[in-house]
Amino acid sequence: MPHHRTRSDATSPGAAEPGGGEAAPRRRRADARRNVDALIEAAHTVFATSGVDAPAKEITDLAGVGVGTLYRHFPHRSDLVKAVVESGIDAVADAGPALSAAHEPAEALTRWIQRFTELLATKRGLASALHSGDPAFAELPDYFLRRLVPALAALLDDAVADSTVRDDIGAEELLHTLIQLCQPVPGHGPEHNQRVVGVLVDGLRRPAASSGGS
Repeated sequence: MPHHRTRSDATSPGAAEPGGGEAAPRRRRADARRNVDALIEAAHTVFATSGVDAPAKEITDLAGVGVGTLYRHFPHRSDLVKAVVESGIDAVADAGPALSAAHEPAEALTRWIQRFTELLATKRGLASALHSGDPAFAELPDYFLRRLVPALAALLDDAVADSTVRDDIGAEELLHTLIQLCQPVPGHGPEHNQRVVGVLVDGLRRPAASSGGS
């Protein structure tokens, strides 16, 4: 006998819901995530050129969203500043595995350190906001270390195991040293800090073993 579709067939698990069922909430969540990502990227650009007090419309115009969307996701300017800083930290931390896959250990470590110093250079424009005492930023130092120390440790361990980098400095110690070397120097820009960091990186490398006989 031919099977006649019943109401229970139409509403059984896996059947398409009229109007999209769960698809609409998923789409809304995806749209919201895209808006957040666009706002963070736009804010990163605007903060670098116009400072953290730049008009909201400058950020939303670049992100392609309305001002209401900005305030819905980031009610206070400090919320947006924090998100921009965390996204920069995440990008540097997450770069480690890709650099390891593409380069020899010492080169991967060097390139990661370059990215880290670039992050510190972009943070200069945010320094006054980050040190304002706003409680929104209280957890950033812990977040900074929690994300970056393991990323650097993995690269450093690989380079030490490869016998191309000295083994008498730990990841957290090296990270703090890099932070100190990247402090602003009156009369000099970030390129000065990058040059000094380059000297440190050269000092980390083990000299190549001599091939000559005694």
